[in-house]
Amino acid sequence: MLERRRPRREGLEQDDLQLIDKVVHINRVAKVVKGGRRFSFSAVVVVGDGQGSVGAGLGKANEVPEAIRKGIEKAKRDMAPIPLVSGTIPHQIEGRFGSGKVMLKPAAAGTGVIAGGAVRAVLEAAGVSDILTKCLGTHNAHNVVKATLQGLRQLKSVESVAKKRDMAVAEVRV
Repeated sequence: MLERRRPRREGLEQDDLQLIDKVVHINRVAKVVKGGRRFSFSAVVVVGDGQGSVGAGLGKANEVPEAIRKGIEKAKRDMAPIPLVSGTIPHQIEGRFGSGKVMLKPAAAGTGVIAGGAVRAVLEAAGVSDILTKCLGTHNAHNVVKATLQGLRQLKSVESVAKKRDMAVAEVRV
């Protein structure tokens, strides 16, 4: 008899159930046509696993739920791991995208997420529990989300720096 194997996709769907998705911004866009205005929607969505992996996506459609669904799909494909050290980031960093700048600073345990709307959504989806942030330049949700992700992706763990320098982890921290 032939054994039927489960498709690989089933394992991925179980992992998807654990993902945190947050809608950061929904924008209504109007296109002027002969009969009047035709409205469509764009949605900026952030998806993370709450354990150091996060991504963002922009979905566009004629209906809001469809735009959000498309944004989630793109965000899942954009997910990338970030190094975390006991609920915070390993070092201070500044992310830039367009005219948006986001300063991310590690914080002591118990501080919480000190961040505004778009930055907070990205950090909570990533699983960061203690951090200090400041938005500089524009507060446009698209640019702030991308600047935050760009900053998080630049982070380097102590282990990777030690390996690159051919040093022990204890030597790097000094």
